[in-house]
Amino acid sequence: MDQMLNDAKSHHWNGVIYRTLLDGAGSGGAMSIVDSVSPPNSGPPRHVHDAEDEAFVILTGRCLFWLEGETFERGPGTAVFVPRGKEHTFQVIGDEPSRHLVILTPPGFENFFCEMAAGGFLIPQDMDAIEESAARHSLRFTGPPLGAEQGA
Repeated sequence: MDQMLNDAKSHHWNGVIYRTLLDGAGSGGAMSIVDSVSPPNSGPPRHVHDAEDEAFVILTGRCLFWLEGETFERGPGTAVFVPRGKEHTFQVIGDEPSRHLVILTPPGFENFFCEMAAGGFLIPQDMDAIEESAARHSLRFTGPPLGAEQGA
C-alpha cells in the first residue's frame, strides 16, 4: 500500500486510493482493473453502472455489500460480481482498510475516478459536478451510502 500512496499513477479521492493496473488500451478494449484502498467506514452512495459489469476481489479488510436489496459480507480471498444495471454499494467494515481489485468490463469507467481526484470533489457537497461526470460514464446514483440511513 505504501507504493500506492507515493505512486504518480495513483489517484486519491475522498480518502480512497485508486490505481489503474490495466486500462482499455492494455486489454485490447476488453476490461480494466483498478487497485483500490478504501478506509474503514467508507463506501459510495448506492448506484447503477448502465454500461459495465463490475467485479470486486477483496484482498484485505472486510466489506459489507448491498446488491439489489440483499446485504452480505466479504473478506480476503473472496469476490463479488455486480452485473450492469444492478443497484449496489458497499461499505468497509471493521478497523482496517480494504484493499480490493475492481474489474470493469468493458473498460472506461476507471476514468471517473481520475476525474473525481483531479477535481477534488466532495460527497455530498459537490454532487452536481459528481453527477455530471457520472452521467458521462454511464453511472447513476440511486440512494445514500450504507449507514447514512441511520445517520452513521
